[in-house]
Amino acid sequence: MKINIIMVMIFLCGGMVTLNAKEYNASLFGIKSNGTTLNTTSIQRAIDFIHEQGGGTLRFYVGRYLTGTLVMKENVHIQLEEGAILVGSTNIYDYNIDVPNCALIYANGANNVTIKGKGVIDGQGREVAYNLLAQIQSGVLKDPLDYDRPRNRRPKAIYMRSCENVRIHGITIRNSADWVQVYDQCVNTVVDSITVDSKAFWNNDGIDIVDCRNFKLLNSFIDASDDAICLKSHDAAKICEDVEIRNCTARSSANGIKFGTVSAGGYKNIRIINNKVYDTFRSALTIATPDGGLVEDIVVDSLSAFNTGNPFYLRIGARWNKGRTGSINNILIQNVKVEVAKDKPDSGYSYEGPIEDNPRNTSPSSIVGLKDAPIRNVTFRNIEITYPGGANPNYAYRGTSKAELDSIPEMEAAYPEFSQFKELPAWGFYIRHAENIHFDRVVLKLKEKEYRPMLVFDDVNGYSLSQVKQSGAKGKKELVAVDSKKIKPRADSIIR
Repeated sequence: MKINIIMVMIFLCGGMVTLNAKEYNASLFGIKSNGTTLNTTSIQRAIDFIHEQGGGTLRFYVGRYLTGTLVMKENVHIQLEEGAILVGSTNIYDYNIDVPNCALIYANGANNVTIKGKGVIDGQGREVAYNLLAQIQSGVLKDPLDYDRPRNRRPKAIYMRSCENVRIHGITIRNSADWVQVYDQCVNTVVDSITVDSKAFWNNDGIDIVDCRNFKLLNSFIDASDDAICLKSHDAAKICEDVEIRNCTARSSANGIKFGTVSAGGYKNIRIINNKVYDTFRSALTIATPDGGLVEDIVVDSLSAFNTGNPFYLRIGARWNKGRTGSINNILIQNVKVEVAKDKPDSGYSYEGPIEDNPRNTSPSSIVGLKDAPIRNVTFRNIEITYPGGANPNYAYRGTSKAELDSIPEMEAAYPEFSQFKELPAWGFYIRHAENIHFDRVVLKLKEKEYRPMLVFDDVNGYSLSQVKQSGAKGKKELVAVDSKKIKPRADSIIR
């Protein structure tokens, strides 16, 4: 008798679980998978209906589902099965172009939302952007145009703002017309095991993490024509905090992993662990704060970068800071191996990085603060960087006398890129306006002879060198230090 009661209870509980799962097939709402029927209204009705029922999952099976902007609602989950493709309309008027940050999938204040599965979101970004451009050129829409490219109204693939408990898992995102995915002031977000393949148009960041808290980007592959993995801070009253980027691979015609450029509030407690960067035109890692934001407590561990234009660029600027001075403090970069390309590392990709502003000779890693705002407490530990060398002083000379170093402009208001100063006087590291910079077990390799020294420290108040080695072809001199003070490394001055 007891066994029968237990079996009945198990059956009833199982039935309750099935009933509460609330899964809805897309076809239930008249959504067509033929790739030609515009489904915006029917998919939106499905999302609204599921939200009104208290939540559930909208499931898409094999097919092409053409749609414009979809607005996600609380407790709604989208499951894209293998072979299911959400296809963005090429008609710009099928998107919410009258709101900032228009997108194919849009959410504002929607908690507990999920997009998951083995399916695809295809923004058809190049066609969308060209059709938008045609509307601007015909005078129907107004836009300032940058290099004959639309500045506004290009839809992102995903934009979510002020959402909590967001989960993006397993999907592939292709061909966005703008930044691929933006998570803006979101809390408790996990983006896991996704693929981004978005080289269809310019200004095409792979993922933007903006003023988020408790954010994880895990196990993902991101290939983008602009910065691949990008942390931003748009609000001076907010901060990007408690972020983990782990086990990801990034490729970019700009930067691999970047803090900024917009950095109004700042970044705190960021962990970037076990990642790879390749074929990247600019820096493998850029940490920049030109807009008054703070940057502190950053750990980069186990980064591998090859065929990249530049290893590291740390920069404080004064661009849109509105009287506030930014800061960079307490940075640990360790267990890193980088190989810098001799030739253009993103050559052959659809949208290559522009070469017209680049220096003639390969740039070193750089740490560049301001006179009144030095970059503080940075440790490089267990680092190996291979540079191509072969700089030619006959067409692009930069010397190391005090007068020559002083002639390098501050450029505090310029857009922060490793190439902004043109020719720099070192081939390995150039450090200016900094305090407490520590090198521990750092090996810098040269493939061809260099006329420049390996290290140039200019206005560095406290630096230590422990087991720093140069190998391969030789530079002119290992270290040039001007207005800089060497100190002994202390256990409490190096982040562990």
